[in-house]
Amino acid sequence: MAARFRDRIDAGRALAAELRHHADDPDVRVLALPRGGVPVGYEVARALHAPLDVFIVRKLGLPWHEELAMGAIASGGIVVLDEDLVRRAGVSGDELAWVITVERRELERRERRFRGDRTPPDIAGRTVLLVDDGLATGASMRAAVTAVRQERPRRVVVAVPIASPETCEAFRAEVDEVVCARTPERFEAVGLWYDDFRQTEDAEVHDLLEDARSWTTARPVPQMVARDADARPGA
Repeated sequence: MAARFRDRIDAGRALAAELRHHADDPDVRVLALPRGGVPVGYEVARALHAPLDVFIVRKLGLPWHEELAMGAIASGGIVVLDEDLVRRAGVSGDELAWVITVERRELERRERRFRGDRTPPDIAGRTVLLVDDGLATGASMRAAVTAVRQERPRRVVVAVPIASPETCEAFRAEVDEVVCARTPERFEAVGLWYDDFRQTEDAEVHDLLEDARSWTTARPVPQMVARDADARPGA
């Protein structure tokens, strides 16, 4: 039986250990999916001495069951749909358009909140590590992969602390490398594998990104001493 993570900090450190072959590579860029993926990505980027930024994706939930993803949208106008689910659930064209409109507004709000006037990172010809706090259906991550591919990176790596075995395996055909630190057979849901899975707030995301920029401005990035959760920015 796979062990649970204490929180996203613990998960990020466990994931970083699985990604150590990418450490100190100047071409590596860590892109975390907010909000929950950012604390995980922060620990990964810090351990690998790599720049951290966000890549914003929004799940498209069924109009009457928001937690069940029928697809996702990502920066750049990318829309990924589970056509089979949309058809089986009987989602109308108007209902789908409404959900996309609502989620696009939130995506744009988060881009302004987390990035401000800064331009997205240049990932052409680089190795991109897409990080989240876990994979269930994989809809959000799939949208992220599709969007990132448009920027012509050299390699795309999907990296998560926890995932269902089926979803983790499915991504192996879609990207250059998949790293799932743990893949329990009885997966059920991402949150069940964390003792503390409280919602990551906008302020914490903002503070972690600002802190990451402060220690990736100059290279080489100095080795940092591991800190406890209550010593992190925004805690």
